[in-house]
Amino acid sequence: MTEAGVDAVLDYALRGNQIDFTHTYVPESLRGRGIAEQLVRAGLAWAREQDYQIEASCWYVDKFLKREAQHG
Repeated sequence: MTEAGVDAVLDYALRGNQIDFTHTYVPESLRGRGIAEQLVRAGLAWAREQDYQIEASCWYVDKFLKREAQHG
């Protein structure tokens, strides 16, 4: 995602049918706007559409997965 000429990213690694979200980064100038959450939600939705097995090395993505598991 690019806004105001700077990039926010959600890094991932693909291994067969498995995706590992490895890192989320939002530049300081864009923080506090919910951009990381938007990236993660879009990334997880895309991964599910592709039928990937999802893992998260990134603590921020892992937080979303745990929250989803708790709320079914």
